Amino acid sequence: MPINLARALLHPTPFKAGFACIIACCFLWYSFGYEKPSFFSAIDARIVDAMFQVRGVQATTNSVVIVDIDEKSLKEQGQWPWPRNIVADLTQKIYDAGALVLGFDILFAEKDRTSPAALISSYKDVFSNCGDLDIILKNLDEKQGLDHDRLLGDTIASGTSVLGYMFLFREDFLKTPGVAPFPSLNISIDKKNVDFSDLKLIRAYRPILNISEISTASSEGFFNVFPDQSGTVRKVPLFIIQDNIPYPSLAFEMVRLAKGEQSAQLHLSDIGDEQHRTLIGVSLGNNFIRTDDLGHLTVNFRGPYNTFRYLSATNVLKGVDKDILNGKYVLIGSSATGIMDLVATPFSSRTPGVEVHANVIDNLIKGDAMAWENYTEIGLTYFIIIVAGLLLVISLVYLGPFLGFSAGLVILAAIVIGNYQLLFLKQQLLGISYILSSLLTVFMTVSLFNYFSEGRRRLFIRRAFSHYVSPSVVNELLKNPEKLNLSVESREVTIMFCDIRNFTTLSEVTPATELGQFLNQYFSLMTDIILKHNGMVDKYIGDAIMAIWGTPLDDQEHAANAVRAALDMVEAIKPSGSPLLLAGKTVDVGIGINTGFVSAGNFGSSKRFDYTVLGDNVNLASRIEGLTKFYHTRILISEFTAKVLPAKFCCRFIDKVMVKGRNRAVDLFEPLLHSAKTENWEKEQEQCRAAFASYRAGQFAEALSIFNTLQKQNPQWVYEMHSERCRTFLTKPPPADWQGVHDHN
Repeated sequence: MPINLARALLHPTPFKAGFACIIACCFLWYSFGYEKPSFFSAIDARIVDAMFQVRGVQATTNSVVIVDIDEKSLKEQGQWPWPRNIVADLTQKIYDAGALVLGFDILFAEKDRTSPAALISSYKDVFSNCGDLDIILKNLDEKQGLDHDRLLGDTIASGTSVLGYMFLFREDFLKTPGVAPFPSLNISIDKKNVDFSDLKLIRAYRPILNISEISTASSEGFFNVFPDQSGTVRKVPLFIIQDNIPYPSLAFEMVRLAKGEQSAQLHLSDIGDEQHRTLIGVSLGNNFIRTDDLGHLTVNFRGPYNTFRYLSATNVLKGVDKDILNGKYVLIGSSATGIMDLVATPFSSRTPGVEVHANVIDNLIKGDAMAWENYTEIGLTYFIIIVAGLLLVISLVYLGPFLGFSAGLVILAAIVIGNYQLLFLKQQLLGISYILSSLLTVFMTVSLFNYFSEGRRRLFIRRAFSHYVSPSVVNELLKNPEKLNLSVESREVTIMFCDIRNFTTLSEVTPATELGQFLNQYFSLMTDIILKHNGMVDKYIGDAIMAIWGTPLDDQEHAANAVRAALDMVEAIKPSGSPLLLAGKTVDVGIGINTGFVSAGNFGSSKRFDYTVLGDNVNLASRIEGLTKFYHTRILISEFTAKVLPAKFCCRFIDKVMVKGRNRAVDLFEPLLHSAKTENWEKEQEQCRAAFASYRAGQFAEALSIFNTLQKQNPQWVYEMHSERCRTFLTKPPPADWQGVHDHN
C-alpha cells in the first residue's frame, strides 16, 4: 500500500519542539541578566511562604526575650507614652536581672512633658519668689531626679544597651546638617579602592534620633523594616547608608555588643565593575553573615506571633520572672493595640515589629539565616531547566499520554520537593517560579505538538490501513499506536495468494468496461472476506490478491484466520450462491497459503513506499497457489500452516513437493470445511497415513491397494493421482535416491 509521508515530515516533531522550547527558556533567562522580573520574584516569595508554613514552627535559641508593653502594662502603669522615670525603672530592673544586652524598639524623639522639671519650668512665675529657678531645679534634680529624660539617660548608660532610631527616605526639608547616629562600630570594606559611596545599600535622607539626654547607650541601631510589594516582611536590612556612611541595625548592634566585637567588615562580590559592586555579606568576628546586594538579611522566621518569650513590662517592674532575663538578649517593644507596629510575615498577617527583630537576633546567634545567592540561582536554573526539561520531553514523547503526563507531574513534584528538602531546610533559597513556568511551557508545547502529531499519526494510520485491514484492526491501532511498528522487522505471519483460474483466456473475450466492473465486484467481495477475518490486503496484482495475517497488528491466530478466510472465499464464488460471471461463465480460484518468518515493514523510496512483507516464505505461498490447478484443489496450505492450526481443522495431505527456488521439500495439505473430526474422517486419515508411508518406502503395490480402497470409499483426485503414480513406479521404478518427493521445478 503506498503511503506518502513527505508532508508529515515537514512538521516539527514533538521532541524537536520541546528541545527548542528549552533553548528558548534558557535564552529568556539569560536575557533577564541579574534582575529577575518582579512577577517571578513575587511568586517565589509566595512559594517561600508556603515552605515556611509546611516546615512549621522551629525551635529558637532561647536567647531572646521580649519585654512587652502590653495591655496589662498600660492598664497598671497608665497610657503610653509613660513618664521616662518608669522606663528608667524598667531599664534598671532589666539590667539588675542580668540581661546580656538590652535593645529599645522604641524611639524617644521628644522630651518627656510629664517630667517635674518640665512642669516647674512651665510655671516659672509661680516659683519666681523662691530664688533662682535654674539653681533650684538643678539642686532638686540631683537629689530627686526631677528630669526624667536625664534620669533615663543615666540609667541606660549604666548597662549594655542599644537605642533604636529610624531613618526617613523621602525629602521633607527638615534635615539638619551634621545630625547623624553614632554607633560604636568600626566598619570597613574588604576591597581596596572602594568607598562607602560605591555601595548599593538603601540610601536614607535623614534619621529621626533619640533626644541627646537619652542618647547615652552603648550604641545605636535603626529599627526600620521594609515589607515587599506584597506587604510582607521577608528581609530586614543590616545596614542603611546616609551621607555615604553605612549604619547598622538594632539587631546587628545587639549581637555585636553581646559578642564583644568592635568592628565589622563588608564583603563585596568579585564580579562586576570596580565601583558599584554588590554586597554579598558582612563579617562579625569569625562569623560571616550572608546578605543580598542591598545589605538585607533574609529572615529565617521561627514561627508565628508569640514564638519568642514575652514578659509583661509591668511584671518586670514588679520583679516577677526576673530570672528569665539573665544572660538574654532583651528587647523592649509593644504588642498593645494602638502603639505597636504590626507587620505581615510568612507565618502571620499581624506580627509585632519587635518580634521581627527577635527573629533577626536569633538568626545571627545561630548563624542560620536564609541565604540567597544570585549566581547560584542563575546556574541552578539553567541546569534544572535543561536536565528536567529533557526528561520531561522524553517522557511525553516516548511514554505515551498517560505515562508521560504522570512522569511530568513526578518531575515537577521532584523539583518542588527537592527545593524544599535539599535547599530550603538547609537555609538556601532558590527561586523556582521561572523553572516551573519554563517546564510548564515545555509541557504545554510538547503536549500541543503531541496532540497534532497524534492527529496526523491517527490520520496516517486510518488512511494507510483502512482499505487494507478490518475496521476493528484500524480501531485497535488508533487506540494503541504503540502496537504499530512500521520499521522493518522479522515477524511470523501467514501469507495468502489468490488467483482467478483462466483469467487471461476469459479476459481476452470480455469488453474492457465489463472486465473492470467484474474485477471491482470480485475484489470487493474477496477484500470484505479478508478484512472480516482480520487480514490485511497487501496488494492487487492483476487478477491476483496478496493478503497477510499477523502484521502490522499482532494476531495470535493468524494461520487459522487465513484458512477461515480462504474457505469463505471459495464458498462465496460457488455456483450455488451468487456466482461471479466473466464472459458468461462462473469463475474459479486457486488459493495458496504459507506461514513463516518474513521481513515486514516499509519498502520503497523516500517519497513513496509500501508496507509489505518479503522473504522466501512469501515466495513459497505464491508457488503453492500455482500448484492448486495441478492438484485439482482450490486451496493448498503448507505444512508450516497446518502445524499451527487448531486441532478442530481437518487437513488432507496432498503431496510432498519441491518447488522452484527452494532446496527443501514441503508437504502440502488441503483444508476442508469439516468443523469437527468425524469417525469416518479419522478412519480415512489412518488409511491415508498408511498409504503414503508405503508410497514413500517404495512399497508401491501395497500403497496402490490402499489408494484404490480410499478412492472407492471417497473418490478424490489426489487418491487417483497417487494410484496412477504407483502403477507407473511399478513398471518404471524411481531413482534409488528417490524420497517420495514430486519435483515441480
